[in-house]
Amino acid sequence: MLLMKPNCEHCDTDLPSESNDAMICSYECTFCVDCVSDVLDNVCPNCGGGFNKRPTRPSREWCKGVSTAHQPPSSERVLKPVDIEAHLHFAAEVKRVKPRKR
Repeated sequence: MLLMKPNCEHCDTDLPSESNDAMICSYECTFCVDCVSDVLDNVCPNCGGGFNKRPTRPSREWCKGVSTAHQPPSSERVLKPVDIEAHLHFAAEVKRVKPRKR
C-alpha cells in the first residue's frame, strides 16, 4: 500500500492525499508536479526512474474498511532538497532513456 507522503521531497509543498499535483516514482519518492517538470526533468534524483501521477486514496468508505479513515496517508514529512547542479549532471544521461526503459 502506498505511503502517500504528505509533501514534496524537494520544495516541501503540501501534497495531501487528494492532491492532483503529487508525482511518484516506483519507489514512492514523492515530488510535486512543478519540481518534476521544472527541476528534475522527470528523472528521480534518488533512483533515476521516471514519475507518474500518484493515485488518490478514497476519503469515503466505498468498500468496507477501505478509505483514508482506515488506511491514513503518512504524516511523516520527507525533505531532501535536490542538489540542482549535481542532478543536472546525473539526469543528462538518464533522461535520454525513456522512463519505461530505465
